[in-house]
Amino acid sequence: MTIRAQVFALAAIVAALLSSAPSRADSQFQTPWSNQDRAIVLDGYEHNSFNLPEIIKDPRIAAFIHKGSDGMPANYHCGRIADVKDQEICRRIWRNYAVSRELYQTRRALAKALGLKWGSYHLARPGNPVEQANHFIDYAEPTSDELMALDIEDNDPTRFMSLQDGQIFAEQIKLRTGRYPVLYTNGTTAKYIADHRLQFPVLSRLPLWYARYETDIAPHFPKGNWQDYALWQFTSQSNCTKTRCPYRPNGTNRDIDVNIADMTVAQLKQAWPFDNLIPAVVPDDMPRPGERPPLTDDILMASMEPPLVDYRQLLRAPQMLAGVAARLLADAQAYLDHMDETPEAIDTMLTASITPQPVEKLTVAAIKISLQQPKAAAGERPDSQLISGMVNFCFDDAKAFRGRWPAYAMQR
Repeated sequence: MTIRAQVFALAAIVAALLSSAPSRADSQFQTPWSNQDRAIVLDGYEHNSFNLPEIIKDPRIAAFIHKGSDGMPANYHCGRIADVKDQEICRRIWRNYAVSRELYQTRRALAKALGLKWGSYHLARPGNPVEQANHFIDYAEPTSDELMALDIEDNDPTRFMSLQDGQIFAEQIKLRTGRYPVLYTNGTTAKYIADHRLQFPVLSRLPLWYARYETDIAPHFPKGNWQDYALWQFTSQSNCTKTRCPYRPNGTNRDIDVNIADMTVAQLKQAWPFDNLIPAVVPDDMPRPGERPPLTDDILMASMEPPLVDYRQLLRAPQMLAGVAARLLADAQAYLDHMDETPEAIDTMLTASITPQPVEKLTVAAIKISLQQPKAAAGERPDSQLISGMVNFCFDDAKAFRGRWPAYAMQR
């Protein structure tokens, strides 16, 4: 066998090995449209032209998602605008709005009649997210079997809805319809949401409609948060030319967007409209209970020793309380000693006819005895034992009371 023949034989062996190896189409992240079992979903807007009866001739096409509303609702009162030019612009916007909505309703009715699943998306702009959500629902009037999508083109709040407002939008959709929308966004924004999913607990759990025009997204897909995509938009006018296109359905032009699903047509129709949250994934660097987070190098610790607490002051607390009780009893007795004195301010002309009656002098000891006397059976209160205990605590002289303290409490 010549050297040339040996080279050809080796090439044939390598080709056979490669043909028997798993193809790239076996992965949902690497050209899955090459797998004829995977479902196709189209999406477009009012300026696309397509032929739905021709589209359904492709058995892989299972659904169509159409643009619904765009940003904030239009001004309802064009006649109130003073400037003539602005008033004419307002009227044109309303004419376009009416025509596009009529076109949307017509295409929806035809697509559903032909057996396609239907969905709509809202192009999110800066502005009140609640009003935009209400605008989307009023425009699209989505039924329970229709997909709803929030379209945040990029993480740029000056041009598109901010991510925080996107959460409010999704919650308003849930409030109005009882269902969550799908999140449509590009790879960069999806990765940012995944990396900051604790800040975006709603957006990070919406089913992902992933837009990236590459043949292999495995190195970029944020699998730490989303394990898989609901839809992957792999074809648009940016990567579909007149001569070459990853996938060009019948009845469409190259400006139509094409999406792949990691499921068959039957599975996609069963999973449609993807209106539930996906399971939450805890970040890897999130501290667990009982774990101390690692210290960063840029923090300077002055001391790691805990401060000492002098508990000896607590031993002096009984002595302090006894002193306070003794002073309180002395003040009370002094007040009682002066109760029988006639105040200088009493007018003797008014009290001359009053016969003075002998009054027993009040003392602290007498009050203690009176409180401790047993009550009549009929009027005895159920808390008399409690009162007696309080009397003993309050009226025992400090010395006797201190005598019952433990020895350690008497140490100075």
